Amino acid sequence: MHIETLKTYCDLIETGSFSKAAALNFITQSAVSQQVKSLERRFDQQLIERGQRKGVAPTEAGKIFYAECKVILERYSALEERMRDKSPVVAGTIKVATVYSIGLHELPPYVKQFIKAHPQVKVHIEYSGADKVYEACLNNAIDFGIVALPLKRPNIAVIPFRNDKLIIVCGPEHRLARRRRVSVEALAGEDFIAFERDIPTRKTIDRILKQSKVSVNYRMEFDNIETIKRSVEAGIGVSILPETAVANEVRNKQLVALNFTEGVFTRPIGIIHRKGKVFSEAARQFVNMLTSE
Repeated sequence: MHIETLKTYCDLIETGSFSKAAALNFITQSAVSQQVKSLERRFDQQLIERGQRKGVAPTEAGKIFYAECKVILERYSALEERMRDKSPVVAGTIKVATVYSIGLHELPPYVKQFIKAHPQVKVHIEYSGADKVYEACLNNAIDFGIVALPLKRPNIAVIPFRNDKLIIVCGPEHRLARRRRVSVEALAGEDFIAFERDIPTRKTIDRILKQSKVSVNYRMEFDNIETIKRSVEAGIGVSILPETAVANEVRNKQLVALNFTEGVFTRPIGIIHRKGKVFSEAARQFVNMLTSE
């Protein structure tokens, strides 16, 4: 079994097409089919569904084989890179997936600093929901993900990144806007703009309110922080958000930020990756920079 055969199989699953997998590997469609059959004979397992009308779909065994093949290909690629590259210059492409609130408001300074230090590295940031970030990690579609309140999941490793300070946010005309600090109890009965219930940050905010036995009037629930901010600006309600995510609006006096009198509440942010992941030198340097402070 050759490394090229594993790559052909992964390309077939990722493209869902015999013709595209053949083109990527400069072989015929018949050769792709023969390689898949050879793998199936070797492991005595059917790896792709037969009789599919649209595209190529892996069987359950095929999904497992694909995930492990990606790890092997990744390790082989890292080995090639180390054996061939005698230059001290860090180069390549890094793929990072993250949720919107972190990608838009936490990462930009780090990306700018990293690119300045390593101009030959391309940093590709993908924005999506937390579940998709975990999925991309497990499928080895990215180098690593960055999420709020990282969860313990099988085959996922977590590297602590930083803690995000949470604050109360309201519009400039709101009755609380002239105060600098507000207790959680002051939010009782307030119209509230919240994250959707399945978003980890929402669960942390609900816990803060519950600990103080405070009930709010949930007016709207959204899956992204930008819509929440616009709703608070419009005077529809108040919210609890990460301080960094509202810095621009507070500076421009579109929103007012209030600290909690009870102290500082935070949400942890973590870097997640598939266990056993072999980082390229570029990815390793980026993670080191993120965690060096």
